[in-house]
Amino acid sequence: MQRLKSIMFAGTASDVGKSLINTGFCRIFKQDGYLPAPFKAQNMSLNSYATPDGFEIGRAQAVQAEACGIPCSTDMNPVLLKPTSDRASQVVLLGKPVGSQTAYDYFMGNNKQELFKEAKAAYDRLSDRHNPVVMEGAGSISELNLKHRDITNMRMAQHAHADVYLVADIDRGGVFASIYGTIALLTPEEKQLVKGIIINKFRGDARLFDSGRTMIEDLCHVPVVGVVPYRKDIYIEEEDSVGLEHKHNKLATGRINVAVVLLNRLSNFTDFNVLERDERVHLFYSNNPADIEKADIIIIPGSKNTIADLIDIKNNGVAKAIVQAHKNNRTVIGICGGYQMMGQVVEDPQHVEGPVESMPGLGLLPVRTTLTEHKVTEQCRFFYKGNTRTCEGYEIHMGQTTSTGEAFPLNQTTSGHPDGYQLSDRCWGTYIHGILDNATVIDDLLLPYTDKQSASFDYAAFKEEQYDKLAAHLREHIDMDYIYGQLKQQS
Repeated sequence: MQRLKSIMFAGTASDVGKSLINTGFCRIFKQDGYLPAPFKAQNMSLNSYATPDGFEIGRAQAVQAEACGIPCSTDMNPVLLKPTSDRASQVVLLGKPVGSQTAYDYFMGNNKQELFKEAKAAYDRLSDRHNPVVMEGAGSISELNLKHRDITNMRMAQHAHADVYLVADIDRGGVFASIYGTIALLTPEEKQLVKGIIINKFRGDARLFDSGRTMIEDLCHVPVVGVVPYRKDIYIEEEDSVGLEHKHNKLATGRINVAVVLLNRLSNFTDFNVLERDERVHLFYSNNPADIEKADIIIIPGSKNTIADLIDIKNNGVAKAIVQAHKNNRTVIGICGGYQMMGQVVEDPQHVEGPVESMPGLGLLPVRTTLTEHKVTEQCRFFYKGNTRTCEGYEIHMGQTTSTGEAFPLNQTTSGHPDGYQLSDRCWGTYIHGILDNATVIDDLLLPYTDKQSASFDYAAFKEEQYDKLAAHLREHIDMDYIYGQLKQQS
């Protein structure tokens, strides 16, 4: 197979659809017989994933690796920032935390040179093994005050000699100014790398934009290689939790109401994607105590700061609503940080999360948690409630949870380790993210509220269908012949 140059999808701003397009091209190259791999030098997200060898990367790159049909690795996302507050983040380098920093210290400090060195080395290793590397930028590529410290966008594209395609979101408005301004602020060397423009999220008849397409090409001297229509019927995991509070935020009739507690520092919300797609379920995110108390099933999700979020839900009335729902025989489950909150107490003697050393939990499970500096990051296979079917998931947490009495673990891993605690069929907790991706678990969770003959939902097959649907959509609306022609040219 001919060697292709690397390709980067960069943006005029955040949330223009770079990650989605990146995922689609990962699948396109796989379909066309290449061996692609995704790459994003630096990602900022509370949505993370454990690699097969026990390290941590951004969930978006794990999804893109899945679209490529390959296992994920830390080389695909060497630097991950996990916000712990509005001003600080935990820095994860090559899959392991190396400390926390304020945004000012991170972006203005000298450590960016070392991080850039590590990012370039990760890209080089990936490039040696894969063809092509499908690179994703971050935010805007023309942030003048940060460009000389940037390790994700044009400096990385220059290192990779990558073809860059600028993605703009026409749905948000101002597409002409955003494209023209972005390109105008690039250096001559950077402009040479930009091979095309992709107009994303177009609504209506694309022929109405023909004149606009010509105007952009005349202004920027760069071809518009595609106008991609907005599609609601293609489902790919989202990278950010922006707007979760607006997702199906009303109780519904005729389906099982599942409330995910909307924590301020909610992490790994992709744990609930399968429930969003299950026709038996109406999933919503809420911090409204009345809605939570009325739901059939309440899920307390993971948190980047368990004690702070525990304090918040006690102050806003959600904790009381959860406890009352449990008393009313509703189902209450917790995952990771949510599992920790369900116990008797969460202790932080080493101040891993902050100054509060101990906080009483919700008291639903007879367990206690001690937060530790050591982070567990591993994929796992396990048996749920003694079931003989093997399930799959992953752990990412800092803390050890032990029973205060007789242990009743929810799961048993194939390596022989117990996980979680089962108080009853309607009250349990676990450290395993992705536990709900397993049909065995979902069917058991929903069983008290639905007919035994209800059809299970095959989430793995569904995701594969969506990757293929996205690839077909991009092929239809993007000039693939032009892109392949550029990628086959020697640098």
